Amino acid sequence: MSVSYIPERIKIRLWGKAAGRCQYSGCNEPLWRDSLTKVEFNKAYLAHIIADKPGGPRGHPELSGQLKSNISNLMLMCDAHHRLIDKEDINGHPIDRLRDMKAQHESRIETLTSIQDEKQSHILLYGANIGEHNAPLSWEKSATAMVPSYYPAESTTLELGLKNSSFQDSQDNFWNIERDHLHTNFSKIVKSRITSDDIQHLSVFALAPQPLLIELGRLLSDIPATEVFQLHREPQQTWQWQNDGVKIEFYFAEPKEIIQSNVVALKLALSASVTDKRIQDVLGSDVPIWSITAKDPHNDILRHRSDLGKLRSLLRMTFDRIKVVHGENAEIHVFPVLPVSAAIEVGRVWMPKADLSMIVYDQNTKKGGFCSTLKIQS
Repeated sequence: MSVSYIPERIKIRLWGKAAGRCQYSGCNEPLWRDSLTKVEFNKAYLAHIIADKPGGPRGHPELSGQLKSNISNLMLMCDAHHRLIDKEDINGHPIDRLRDMKAQHESRIETLTSIQDEKQSHILLYGANIGEHNAPLSWEKSATAMVPSYYPAESTTLELGLKNSSFQDSQDNFWNIERDHLHTNFSKIVKSRITSDDIQHLSVFALAPQPLLIELGRLLSDIPATEVFQLHREPQQTWQWQNDGVKIEFYFAEPKEIIQSNVVALKLALSASVTDKRIQDVLGSDVPIWSITAKDPHNDILRHRSDLGKLRSLLRMTFDRIKVVHGENAEIHVFPVLPVSAAIEVGRVWMPKADLSMIVYDQNTKKGGFCSTLKIQS
């Protein structure tokens, strides 16, 4: 514990660099209020990396005196972590480790506080039951993924999901209930604020069955500026774009034989392979099948933000081409097996009054395969 006098100007600078939070890695506790009662007061400790006395924790015969009031040697800490580094686990907290903690914390604060107002983005969360699992979405994970491109405009999220829903996607009324709830919440929570220019940019984080993700994309459309994020599961679960590995090699294919038909299938298979037979089992053996697929499809295939832009362009071309070939009265039966962000983009690309109606299918093992769920039309 410090016994040296530290000038007030140094304390103020340290508070600013730390943003009033504990600089111990992973803590970040606000040091201006009690976490339980919310009463505001100064509960911070000024910890020395090299002790201010040679005999103290990490003390040095010469540097202790030289650095006792130097800001480079001081850290802002909560009581628990101050005690940890100076009493309970001195050996586990060598000088280099503490310096690294201080540098990372202050660099993060500098990055966040340097972002301009135009980088503000509202976090939109949408979760619906997938099989028997609930969607893991949170403000904290979303905010981490946004930085440094954007930062949260509010300390709360725009939540559209139906909380604590007991409905499963194998139930007949699941789709109508979830869609109605999504429409109601979107109109109440998002659309009104977009109309009033209160929301300039949206950062979208969603986990739901694919038809509902496409419907969410349709509601979002291209009116607000929107960044859609993708959940990555390997090497660790995160919403941050990984930008590693090879970029997706998309394959576009028209039907082998073009026939005039009002029933048209569109296979979108990036997360897993889908055989034509699975679609023919639903729509008949003579249905024309258009497809967008990828080399080596798998769950974590979408690693690069730029791949979403390529997919949007390909989808736009596909919708136009199907309409030209099959005419104004055709309907597109969509069979999506996509990363969540790609499913949302399908809905965002689709243009009301310009594109053909879509009937979206969902793979449901309990029902024996692909089942019709939602119809998207002008």
